[in-house]
Amino acid sequence: MTGWELTRTFGSTSGEVRWDALGAEGLPPVVLLHGTPFSSYVWRATARALSRRHRVYVWDMPGYGSSAMQAGQDVSLGAQGRVFAELLAHWEQAEGLSKPAVVAHDFGGAVALRAHLLHGARYRALALVDVVALAPWGSPFFRLVQQHAAVFEQLPPPLHAALVREYVSSASGPGLHPSVADALVEPWLGERGQAAFYRQIAQAEQRFTDEIQERYGELDLPVLVCWGTEDAWIPAERGRELAGRVPGARLELIGGAGHLAQEDAPGELTTLLAEFLSEPPPG
Repeated sequence: MTGWELTRTFGSTSGEVRWDALGAEGLPPVVLLHGTPFSSYVWRATARALSRRHRVYVWDMPGYGSSAMQAGQDVSLGAQGRVFAELLAHWEQAEGLSKPAVVAHDFGGAVALRAHLLHGARYRALALVDVVALAPWGSPFFRLVQQHAAVFEQLPPPLHAALVREYVSSASGPGLHPSVADALVEPWLGERGQAAFYRQIAQAEQRFTDEIQERYGELDLPVLVCWGTEDAWIPAERGRELAGRVPGARLELIGGAGHLAQEDAPGELTTLLAEFLSEPPPG
């Protein structure tokens, strides 16, 4: 339906992960992390563009996209940080991947930061795009659903579908193309998808960023922070604060873009990322 398919699998401690790689083997590696309630689909244009000069790894986190969704699944930020470290170790063994550059969006930022600070994952460089990293986070809608996830899970499917579509669409500044909205909503439909949607919100606890946010000053690698000026989910001021906490971090604001800069300003974001990734390592 979307023209975006992940063909490879990895058995993580939180269920099967679907992943894939674009670009020739031997090119500098880059890993792209999505956020919630999204999937690797949001990186499709960026991944294809970057694959001209990089080996680009994309994956759907457990509980998202085409990866495993199951009752009782741990899809918390704590679990996702651990799974990312596991996946990097798998890629190192199977693909020879070592110290990739990492580009993370939304709560993928917290996942990448936790994997690095708590699980020893090593990166060449880190780009953070409209990320979950500093408390407080979560929109009023997000917090309402989190407090009453079991109630929302019982919504009739048509009402659930309309709610998810409206929620996902609010991540864009100018608005999503209908086909893009369809692709982002589709994994959350049906009995399995509806349960998974509310499961991931119920487990999105702020304590997982509280554990690391005072350690951002320890980051000793090139860091780029990109933020949409019209981000209604996490305001641009949070991006300025985050960049100020990370030694040497560069902040780039993307005018007119909302929380989904990949959809709102794909050319500008991809250019910023390509330039950052092409910079020689310091020293």
